[in-house]
Amino acid sequence: MSDAREQAWHRLSLHPKHTLAQLFKTHPGRLEAMTARLELDSADAESEAGGILFDWSKTHLTPELIADFEALAKAAEFDEMRGRLFAGEIVNPTEGRAAEHSALRGVGRDASVEEADALRERMRLMVEAIHSGELGEVRHLIHIGIGGSALGPAVVVDALARDLALVDVHVVSNVDGVALEAAFAKCDPAHTWIAVASKTFTTIETMTNAASALRWLEQNGVADPTGRVIALTAAPSKAVEWGVDETRILPFAESVGGRYSLWSSIGFPIAVATGWEDFAALLAGAAAVDAHFRDTAGRANLPLLAAFADLYYARIRGAQTRACFAYDERLRLLPSYLQQLEMESNGKSVTAEGEPVSGPTAPVTWGGVGTDAQHAVFQLLHQGTHLIPVDFIASIAPGDDLDQAHHRILLMNCFAQGAALMAGKPSDDPARAYAGNRPSTTILVDDLDAATLGALIAFHEHRTFANAVLMGINPFDQFGVELGKEIANKIEQGGATFDPSTEALLKLAGLE
Repeated sequence: MSDAREQAWHRLSLHPKHTLAQLFKTHPGRLEAMTARLELDSADAESEAGGILFDWSKTHLTPELIADFEALAKAAEFDEMRGRLFAGEIVNPTEGRAAEHSALRGVGRDASVEEADALRERMRLMVEAIHSGELGEVRHLIHIGIGGSALGPAVVVDALARDLALVDVHVVSNVDGVALEAAFAKCDPAHTWIAVASKTFTTIETMTNAASALRWLEQNGVADPTGRVIALTAAPSKAVEWGVDETRILPFAESVGGRYSLWSSIGFPIAVATGWEDFAALLAGAAAVDAHFRDTAGRANLPLLAAFADLYYARIRGAQTRACFAYDERLRLLPSYLQQLEMESNGKSVTAEGEPVSGPTAPVTWGGVGTDAQHAVFQLLHQGTHLIPVDFIASIAPGDDLDQAHHRILLMNCFAQGAALMAGKPSDDPARAYAGNRPSTTILVDDLDAATLGALIAFHEHRTFANAVLMGINPFDQFGVELGKEIANKIEQGGATFDPSTEALLKLAGLE
């Protein structure tokens, strides 16, 4: 670690630990200073533009803390690293790669943006061929992938196409056959197509599920099952070897990582389910955040400010987890998506130079959906011994047409939980006492449409990157997932020996 960065961390550790109540009392303008709004243009000329409000006032950030975090960002060469990200330069040194997911949204190196535009046009033609009936009557699409190749499409399809899907989309990731059978049960094989999403087109879980999907089609009278497959991959030649017609391969660039790939052809099921207009709006919302993140300096940069709060709790206050609760059923999968995004990106123990890190990196990201979570885990948040920063995410506009009481109760509970975590409540009965002074951030969207969802996801992508730069780690490799796969391959091949516990389990399951 550089001396300047080490000194910045030391200064941050010296700040007094005021309570939230004290901060509101001694800083009358705190609410205005610690809230910001990101405006989003409407893709529909007849609709009003929307936006997202970010409220960090219930965190322990202060102007003085933020100033020292800005000094840390300077010591960490944040501006330079951000510039390299958008210039398409290598920001993943262990694999010698750029990370060009923003180019898929039109913000990045010119050549990469042009390539992304051409690939997106190819995908648009395929989507429109399905919607127009050129490929026959397509009622169902089973999208098979894992990790980012499944979670990204799943969260967006679930949010935007619950009741209005143009094509019924089922995302399958688990190699457990129960997951695939559940999708089969909901689909008519005569009108079902298969999307196989794999960057390398060799991922064992995905290819195993894909082979079973083809057998299902064949067993149910489909004469040419492989002709029903659309491949989403950065390795087109592998898809051709597997049997996919090259006209039904939708490639994406090698510089796009799996958990950042929903903006590429991996987002094909999103466009199939919601229509091309919504997919374009999703990209536009993300591009608005890209431009903000690229062009905004210091504390006014919203993903960077979020990273300041994250690192304050993880590094300075010792918080080992961070919770996200979406008070919107349409965002029920978002906590799982963020879990992978943040923990796979920043769950590292060495710096980008391969040296041991100087402190905690990514906290454990977890969460759920309000109001369900209130009756499950909020006991620990309010009265447990752990300090857990919480993000609340909600929409001012409801997603349903029922009695307005539903949405009023939902939002009242969301805001009440943040207030209760901060204020607490003393009591002569210790079992009924609430300590309070527990931090939360509120992210409030005007309405949950495609553009807003794209902006929300891009915000968290850049928040993750900002955290990584400030910690000096590489967020774009994920070697930690490989060792277990290697051992599974050894088990499959046979002949290897393991520890007594593993040997006993293999014998019990008949895998020895």
